[in-house]
Amino acid sequence: MKKQMKELVETEWHPSSSSNTAVFRTDEGQLKAQGSNDYFLDSATAVHYFAEKDALLGNEELKKEYYQNKVSALNKVGHSLHTLPSSTFHAYATSEKIKTLVHELGWIDPVIPQSMYIFKQSKIGGEVTSHQDSTFLYTTPKQSCLGLWLALDDATMENGCLWVRPKSHLESVRRKFKRNPDYFGNSDKAPSSTPPPKLIFEDLVDVQTQKDICPWEGTLPENHTFQGLLDVGFVPIECKAGDLVVFPGTLDHLSLANTSKKSRHTFQLHLVEGYDVAGVTWDESNWLQYPNGMSFLSILNE
Repeated sequence: MKKQMKELVETEWHPSSSSNTAVFRTDEGQLKAQGSNDYFLDSATAVHYFAEKDALLGNEELKKEYYQNKVSALNKVGHSLHTLPSSTFHAYATSEKIKTLVHELGWIDPVIPQSMYIFKQSKIGGEVTSHQDSTFLYTTPKQSCLGLWLALDDATMENGCLWVRPKSHLESVRRKFKRNPDYFGNSDKAPSSTPPPKLIFEDLVDVQTQKDICPWEGTLPENHTFQGLLDVGFVPIECKAGDLVVFPGTLDHLSLANTSKKSRHTFQLHLVEGYDVAGVTWDESNWLQYPNGMSFLSILNE
């Protein structure tokens, strides 16, 4: 996977073109970075390249130190790697091992809305703030997101391993990352001279409930040293290259910035139940939407 990703980056990513360059972030700049950018929205059915904010000048031009090694400037690639024909990503996503695992965990009609290759670069690999995956992959009448987090490098506390909060998967989804009805035309509000953001967060629980359960939602705990995370209930998930971490979309998790000299590459699949068998519906306001006539990849049919 690492070899194929490097080949893709070298041949397909041209950061000199502003239409082919975007920053990915999960901090306070997330809505500005993703919420106003067609490049992010269009990645639902494509393979798009998202740089680390510290690797670009003015969010568009690649810094000179990355000219000869573009792959080291990237934060992630997404969100349709699993659909690339004859790729290692497609072969893995549709492998018998994945099918067997997902069925043993109780999923009836698993489909894949998205896949991501995360680089967590040495020195500049940014933090991923506290979140639930179902915030971004919302289904009804129940949450059905399942994350498959494949380590391609050893993941340690020093290079930005996952931190999870045990039993938080029993909590309700607190927010939904959705298409803004004020932008996409299904709102009763009067038009504004200033274009509204394309994507927004919708709170699903009241402010006090969120503060009581998870006051750091969308950020990091105030004290996000190793000990600070342990104090509020997070535990580190250190693992070896080749290990697979599996967890439901309601689990609260995060990762700290990578300031070490070692990268922490991962390939991540997110599955949900499909409607045809399981009766679960993909929320029509989710940020990730396929055009009419296109369906998520069903691993049952591969």
